[in-house]
Amino acid sequence: MLPQTRLETDIKTAMKARDADRLSTLRLLLGAVKNRKIELGDDLDEAEFLAIVQKAVKQRRDAAEQFHKGDRTELAHKEEAEIVVLNGYLPEQVNEDDVRAAIAEFLASGDLSGPKAMGPVMKAMKEKFGGATDGQTLSRIARELLT
Repeated sequence: MLPQTRLETDIKTAMKARDADRLSTLRLLLGAVKNRKIELGDDLDEAEFLAIVQKAVKQRRDAAEQFHKGDRTELAHKEEAEIVVLNGYLPEQVNEDDVRAAIAEFLASGDLSGPKAMGPVMKAMKEKFGGATDGQTLSRIARELLT
């Protein structure tokens, strides 16, 4: 089933259940998917869909952080609830220990070190883990291991 089809089915289910918060989040995601589909001129594959969902999660995580800093907890909680809904479209996340081990193994196999190795590490790990981890976590762990 195409990701957009699954999303549309979930929107119908949320409408029938009268779950306004979930419906709102899913509609925003569907809008982003349709915009990307127009840009590409073709249906999205699974990797493109995951990239859109990850971007949406990152945006909401950043917004929630800003709302917490601004002492707007009610808005932060709304963003965090949207993250929960969006995480349902991502594969199960890999734990940080597995990511750390994979990066260390890649660095050892390629004899890479220093800041210049960041690009190859990020590329290889994004290919390996796909949507199972976010770029921020990859970047943080890679920096730790490269220093």
